[in-house]
Amino acid sequence: MFLYNRVNKKELRKKVAAETFKRVTLSFYRYVYIENPTKLRDELFAFWQNLNVLGRIYVANEGINAQLSVPEHNFKAFIDYLNQHSLFVSVPLKYAIEDDNKSFFALIIKVKKKIVADGLKAGAFDTENTGQRLDALTFHKMVDEPGTVVVDMRNNYESEVGRFYNAICPDVKTFREELPKVLDILEDKKDKNILLYCTGGIRCEKASAWLKHNGYENVFQLDGGIIQYVHEIKKHGLDSKFIGKNFVFDERLSERVTPDVLSKCHCCGVVTERQINCSHLPCHTLHIQCEKCSEERKGCCSDKCLDEYSKLVAAC
Repeated sequence: MFLYNRVNKKELRKKVAAETFKRVTLSFYRYVYIENPTKLRDELFAFWQNLNVLGRIYVANEGINAQLSVPEHNFKAFIDYLNQHSLFVSVPLKYAIEDDNKSFFALIIKVKKKIVADGLKAGAFDTENTGQRLDALTFHKMVDEPGTVVVDMRNNYESEVGRFYNAICPDVKTFREELPKVLDILEDKKDKNILLYCTGGIRCEKASAWLKHNGYENVFQLDGGIIQYVHEIKKHGLDSKFIGKNFVFDERLSERVTPDVLSKCHCCGVVTERQINCSHLPCHTLHIQCEKCSEERKGCCSDKCLDEYSKLVAAC
């Protein structure tokens, strides 16, 4: 058995498009010490490949971060495997808000140094001394309370299309940039209740521990992240305080939460939430661009990229 993909992306897309069964898109993470990430990686690939599971999974000494698409008819076998595994038993699962059966086209499992790259040395702070977890309804209530500061622990291209309406959204491209940035932003707010949120909760685990390490006592995190929040709010018939779209790291790019369109085209300023990667592959930056500008600029994010892209096309 080969423990890696041997089919190109085009063929994989065709295969998924031809499927006649339903899939379940979900995610989970767990911070837990994994002695041999490579061995676990190969074990997971072998078993999940047999179940026709697709997705993107990172494994490291510090734990696992998984985003998956599981065939509905194999879902029980998938869950049984997790619950029988000492590392994953009873791990909380987050189910997609919207699911079109096309979230992933391949099974990719990578061994990483960390499941969330924070730019800090191992042991720089106690990652287990995290902030208090808040369920969705408690978080929903606390968002509007006096003395509360809500902080988005995601990247700028995520918060640009959707966020809690009164949140601080640091202008950063990576999580490693965000940790020191948040300390600067919250420098004079140590007496406030700090509410953190992210997509599924994994970044808030580290961020809340980082803040506590730096002297913040009243630190809270949204348990289950935006995904769980939206499910709970809908179940209880409440108006969501998260507006716009929830950005996701798969082929869908985002899930609709409310009708609000928060972003504007980076080129002309027209209201749009159309996200594309820059056509100039050395750049490949994800950016907001309306269809008109995309056509005029060949999908490039800047004049420099358009110039370089045009030269490459002309040379072919």
